[in-house]
Amino acid sequence: MGPVLIFVFVAVAVVFGIYWTYKQKQKRRAGLATFATQYQLQYSQTDPYGLLRGSAFHLFREGDGQGIENVLSGTWQGVPVREADYWYYTESTDSKGNRTKSYHYFSVCLAEMGATMPYVGVSKENMFTRLADHVGLRDIDFESDQFNREFNVKSPDREFAFKLIDARMIQWLLTTGGTFGFELDGTTLLVYCKRRKPAELVPLMGTAKAFHDHVPKLVWTEYGQGANATTAAAAPPPPAPPAPAAPPAPTQPS
Repeated sequence: MGPVLIFVFVAVAVVFGIYWTYKQKQKRRAGLATFATQYQLQYSQTDPYGLLRGSAFHLFREGDGQGIENVLSGTWQGVPVREADYWYYTESTDSKGNRTKSYHYFSVCLAEMGATMPYVGVSKENMFTRLADHVGLRDIDFESDQFNREFNVKSPDREFAFKLIDARMIQWLLTTGGTFGFELDGTTLLVYCKRRKPAELVPLMGTAKAFHDHVPKLVWTEYGQGANATTAAAAPPPPAPPAPAAPPAPTQPS
């Protein structure tokens, strides 16, 4: 194959890749818009809330660059929520100095809790979390050996972690099978998992609602906001996003 044919082949492949990525983005946006209509949520292709700005969530600080798009907002079974596509990338350089980016994609749901709480992170236990225990904040162990084997819990406030993750919460978390990760900080709960199709987002939203419902009454009493604390009432719904503008040109693959 001559150099001209190679160039043409590469050019066609690049153009096809760009077109395929564009069509996939359009298909996902259409699916999310349909999901939003079906569940009486609002949809924005961009992030009108600045969800990454000043966030203390560890997931939102992963990698060398991050981004959020396709934001759903509204109320899910009485709890104010915002669901979005989140991604981050890591950069690496090979022996020849060539730089590459590796992307990681998630579906995330942020739920307003109606209480101001210390940071707690709950994720599936694995080799990397065990290694992290030796170089950072150590995992907190609970009375359930099964739970300790399956989950990694971190918090600078161990006393609060024990209040939050009581026997009832432990039993419920075990039923999730480690499919979802959780971070709680201030008034917001973050629930995340690998990127899901629009039609598969109900379990993610439902898991955020279920975590909210399994927070012990003691926590609502001690950390809740105002008279609604004992009933776990959520904060006011997030403001409606501004009128949708023309979407920016894609800057990363989906």
